[in-house]
Amino acid sequence: MTTRYPGGVITKTPVTPAGPYQCGAAPGIWTLDQQLQAQKLGIWPTQGNVSATLAIFALGFACGVRSTIRNKYTFSGCVSASATAASAASRCGSAVGTATVGIFALGCVGGASTTRNKYTYSGCTSAAATAASTASRFGAAAGNSTRGIFALGYTLCCCLPSTTRDKYTYSGDVNAAATASSAASSYGSAAGNSTVGIFALGSPVGATPTTTRNKYTYSSCTSASATAASNASYAGSAAGNPTVGIFALGRAPSQSTTRNKYTFSGCVSASATAASNASNCGSAAGNGTIGIFALGNSGGASTIRNKYTYSSCVNALATAASNVSYGGSAASNGTTGVNV
Repeated sequence: MTTRYPGGVITKTPVTPAGPYQCGAAPGIWTLDQQLQAQKLGIWPTQGNVSATLAIFALGFACGVRSTIRNKYTFSGCVSASATAASAASRCGSAVGTATVGIFALGCVGGASTTRNKYTYSGCTSAAATAASTASRFGAAAGNSTRGIFALGYTLCCCLPSTTRDKYTYSGDVNAAATASSAASSYGSAAGNSTVGIFALGSPVGATPTTTRNKYTYSSCTSASATAASNASYAGSAAGNPTVGIFALGRAPSQSTTRNKYTFSGCVSASATAASNASNCGSAAGNGTIGIFALGNSGGASTIRNKYTYSSCVNALATAASNVSYGGSAASNGTTGVNV
């Protein structure tokens, strides 16, 4: 006996929309309520929404010196190639962006810096971006399609952890103050979806690890407590998709392979598949299905990258970086909350 399922299709099995990308299909005739439900589940095909295709990795401290080196990682085929260099040699920066541009806070450029670069994926061009409010390094960043929230980390030249955050609005390239973190910190990491960013604060003072995380809600610019990490740590990295963020904890308190899976709905933190090597001071970016983690310092600067598949929580080796490095940053050309 056949059954009529959503979409008005008479079939033996339910029809499920193949979204959220524009190339997906939703055969049949759907009511507005059914479309809305599918959109909330992230499975409704959306015009103009294309999957992230590449990530830009700023390598940071490469071959023993600060560097301008960037790599372009193409998810299809797992290919790593040269990318347009940064405007200044640096390390310990942070990055976030949209489907068209990545905003890179360069971090340490001989000292703490306010310098940011705008990397336009189409054309692979790098140009000046609106500067940070304060010179800093060892920061973290997360955002949605309209704004990026930068936790500045160490500010000024006296290496003081700070609560300072900046809000970078991509339209107009405007930088403004954002709601501060709950505690002064540095060496943090962050991942989020279209509504919230989860910030692992890192080290509140003198390389002391913490389990503290903050939840930053973009629409109201409010910061609140988030579910803590499984271990006190700092100098980690993070990447995610609309449903989960994968946090590589970094130093917990020594170099570790530990990762946590943070499910945004319900704010649940659980174990995630471990990294291939103990490390810290890495970077990460991804698309809707995988996160690419540059492990960073793994007993020394390394070229090692891991590929983390969200759906199955499988970790495998990814194509290596062009140079040994650590203290880098990364952003991809996806739409946060949709395919990143």
